[in-house]
Order: sequence, then structure tokens, then C-alpha cells
Amino acid sequence: MEMPVKKITFIGAGNMASAIFKGMLAQGYPPEAITATAREADHLDNLRQTLQIHVSGDNAVAVADADVIVLAVKPQVMQAVCREIADQVCQTRPLIISVAAGLQAETLNAWLGGGHAVIRCMPNTPSLVGAGASGLYALPGVLPAQREFADQLLSRVGLTEWVEQEALLDVVTAISGSGPAYFFMIFEMMEKAAVELGMPAAEARRLILQTGLGAVRMAQETGEEPAQLKRNVMSPNGTTERAIHTFEQEGMEVMFLKAMQACADRAAEMARELGG
Repeated sequence: MEMPVKKITFIGAGNMASAIFKGMLAQGYPPEAITATAREADHLDNLRQTLQIHVSGDNAVAVADADVIVLAVKPQVMQAVCREIADQVCQTRPLIISVAAGLQAETLNAWLGGGHAVIRCMPNTPSLVGAGASGLYALPGVLPAQREFADQLLSRVGLTEWVEQEALLDVVTAISGSGPAYFFMIFEMMEKAAVELGMPAAEARRLILQTGLGAVRMAQETGEEPAQLKRNVMSPNGTTERAIHTFEQEGMEVMFLKAMQACADRAAEMARELGG
């Protein structure tokens, strides 16, 4: 489905916001319909010159005629930003999409004056290379067309999945928000182990990254359960079985559960801290 053209203002023009609007531009979205704000004049000038989008150092002015506002500033400054634009958005009632971690949709709604259509999104860093995974949650008053627009917007940088309970975004954080770091850690540990076993680091890294890429592609393209794909690699009394049994004996499954639970718990804590 073709994405309708709406005037979109990005409050904040850091890595995540840039990934989204660059993804939009790459797929033909008109640059004149996009505005980005930031404090750094040099950064804004560069965006204007290289991407031909509108830029501004004044948030209130930038949202004046926006149909959609993407809140992409750090959570610690979000309340001040919302206060800055609240009077304007209470007049125009745009769709609000937040990509800030740890701030609940109702908190943002209250900071903006209440009664807004707010969608909260938990993206991840692979969005920067167009391979993101984003969880989305919408307040009850968000219209189907607004949900569809947000879905199309975030689809520009990867996969989107909607949750109907906002608390599940904490689980999304534990899966995909923080998940890239788990994989990077596995790559790191495999590389260290390979070096210990005598393989040069550069060669090991190339093999490890390609192996990770190949495993993901097999899981996506075959549609088989991960457990079955694992079994497919394991020959009875073979090398893979020995490695997997070692992981199991060392408690890897329990370790993963504890780590992801800790991640989800911290996401919930941040929401309480920031919302307060």
C-alpha cells in the first residue's frame, strides 16, 4: 500500500530519527513534507543541504502545521520538549509517535495536554541499516488510519509488530530493543574462543558474521521452528551435539531467561522513574 503524504515533523534528528526519514526518502517520500529539529545548527544545515528536508531549531514553530509528530529526543528531556509544543499540538491535534525508550503513552499524552492520538514505538539500532524490528502500541483513541500510517512509517526501516498491552513493550525491549547486543556479545565470545583455538581474529570474524547471517536467513526462509533447525545441524554423538550439550549443562537457557527478565524489569522501572 502506498504511503499517504502527510506533513511530518521529527523532534530530534539523531540516529533513529535520521534512519526513519532517510528510509522514507529512499522510498520516494517528498522531502518537502519532512521537517526535522535539533539544537545543533551545523547538523541541521547538513540535513537541509544533503536531504533537502525542512529544518528548524524551534520546536514550536516546526510543529505548527504538522499532521504527524515523531518524538525522538532523549527520555530525560522529553517532558520539557512536550511542554514546549503542548499549546500548539492542543490546537492542531496531530498524530503523535514516540520512539523514546521508557516513556509510557499516557505519560506523553498528559505532558502534551491530554486527548491526543499517541503511538509508542520501541525500535532498535539495526533500523540504521534498514533491518530494524519495532514494537508498537497505540492508545485506545488512535484511529485505524493513524495506526496504518505509523506502521508504514516504521516499516521503512524494518519489521513492525503491534502489541495490544503496553506492558508488552517491556518484553519487546528485552527481545528486539536490547536484543542486538545479545547477538553482538555472542559474536564477540565466539571470536575470542576462535582466537584461543588458534584462528586469526579477522578470519574468525568473517566466518562468524556470515554464519549468523546464514542462520537467520534459514530461519526466515524455511519457516521451521528454531528447535528443529538446531536439531537439523546435530548428528548423533557429533560435534554440534557436544557443543549444545555443553551450553545446556552450563545453564544457558536459564541465563537467557534471567537476562531478558532483568531487561524487561528495568524497562518497567524506567517508565516509572521517567513518568514520575
